[in-house]
Amino acid sequence: MAPAQRCPLCRQTFFCGRGHVYSRKHQRQLKVALYRLLPQVEAARKAVRTAQVERYVPEHERCCWCLCCSCEVRKHLSHGNLTVLYGGLLEHLSSPEHKKATNRFWWENKAEVQMKEKFLISPQDYARFKKSMVKGLDSYEEKEDEVIKEMAAQIREVEHNRQEVVQSVLEPQAVPDPEEGSSAPGSWKGTNSQIASTLQQPTYLDLPSAIELDWMNIGQPLTFIGHQDTPGAGNIHSGATPPWMVQDEECSSGNQQIGPSYEEFLKEKEKQKLKKLPLDRVGANFDHSSSTSAGWLPSFGRVWNNGRRWQSRHQFKTEAAARNKQSHKEKKRIVS
Repeated sequence: MAPAQRCPLCRQTFFCGRGHVYSRKHQRQLKVALYRLLPQVEAARKAVRTAQVERYVPEHERCCWCLCCSCEVRKHLSHGNLTVLYGGLLEHLSSPEHKKATNRFWWENKAEVQMKEKFLISPQDYARFKKSMVKGLDSYEEKEDEVIKEMAAQIREVEHNRQEVVQSVLEPQAVPDPEEGSSAPGSWKGTNSQIASTLQQPTYLDLPSAIELDWMNIGQPLTFIGHQDTPGAGNIHSGATPPWMVQDEECSSGNQQIGPSYEEFLKEKEKQKLKKLPLDRVGANFDHSSSTSAGWLPSFGRVWNNGRRWQSRHQFKTEAAARNKQSHKEKKRIVS
């Protein structure tokens, strides 16, 4: 028997020697692990031509697991407040140690040879990435300079507006000459404001006098019968209560009950329960409202333990007669 060995991909111990790497389970686990790492490698390969530089955030400290080297690798390359996306992963994939570990991993696990080149970065591609990284840093600095210039312009504009407001407050205001009268602009503003305030005020209090003047100045003979003001009636302009604020008599009484009562609700609930039961059950059509006498028991009597069944009926009758006599005697005692 071959010595016991442990497969890190399948996570189990096997005793079949080198034959385990050719099994279906091992090859299936190998493909799953490689295709889990492949999207990150492809994203890093796209960054070779155009390196992206961003401001540092704590999320850039994430690591990814290299299946060939069996170690964690930093995905991004950070320095100070700047981060180059996928810089750390590209640096690792282009290293000679990763290339040796990849060759050993492919030989030990018998993986597909065509997929090996997808997990390697050539030194030429890494040199191209360095050039694009320099260009990306320059473009990032230019953008930061533009942002700083825009912020400085906004700060200057806000400061200029603040100074204008302060100067307008500190400047002495011109006092109008009382001899000029209404020709001064301040007096015009005062009169205009007074006219506007008088126009905005409601004039419903002066309506009766205006009406009286109208019918008194008309040449035709008219008869004035007086103002027809009914007490307690009016509109919202005359100070009366709005119609939507007046309570109805039915609502003000408070005795009218809205909706069904609690007893009706319980009855309806019992009816809904009975509807779910089968229609052909025993006692479904029983009339509960009908009156029953004391002799409603079946003719075979009650439950018996010894003797014949018909004797239990006689026992029940005798016991019932005794109870009736006792109750009759108690009633007499209470009456007397």
